[in-house]
Amino acid sequence: MRIVLASNNQGKLHELKALFAPLGVEIIPQRQLMQGEAPEPFCTFVENALSKARFAAEHTGLPAIADDAGLCVDAFGGEPGVQTAFYCTRFGYPKSDANNVQALLEQLQGETNRQACMVSTLVGVRHPHDPEPLIAVGKVRVQIATERRGHNGFGFDPVLLVPELGQTFAELPEQVKNQYSHRGRSSRAMLEQVRQYWLDGTRPDAG
Repeated sequence: MRIVLASNNQGKLHELKALFAPLGVEIIPQRQLMQGEAPEPFCTFVENALSKARFAAEHTGLPAIADDAGLCVDAFGGEPGVQTAFYCTRFGYPKSDANNVQALLEQLQGETNRQACMVSTLVGVRHPHDPEPLIAVGKVRVQIATERRGHNGFGFDPVLLVPELGQTFAELPEQVKNQYSHRGRSSRAMLEQVRQYWLDGTRPDAG
């Protein structure tokens, strides 16, 4: 079986390919098969992930899995949410991971409530009009550190402090990060669904 990963984000693709390796199927980044990106006009992760999965399935003719993820900061009423990737542009910065972190630290300066949640929503479709999309959500509670720590990962990882570990995601080895992260949790849930609903019925020994 071949499955398209509906993302052009290199950090996401690296993590997802590693997390989906246990499936034993061919995982293909969408950029190898198509150009362009899906519209993401919605205010929820699940709607945007579904849009991306359908777009990739339509343009490749293959089953597709898409991720929509973001940072929901308690002090900001859950924002930036689905606009996480563009957070820094609100404050005049060019779009980049480093500028997103800088803007977040500036906006939280003097704020005592530094609680937040990282969310990853994965949606899988067998074809563009699949009436039964697979949906898996992973969430992890974090604290926003007061300064950057560590050099691994991507996005907001340098300031996402995992309280039980006392380290940011950027300080953790990849395998440890995947054990605790939002995307690791959603991927493990999606793996089980793909095995159950997409693979079992196609295996010769499936009962």
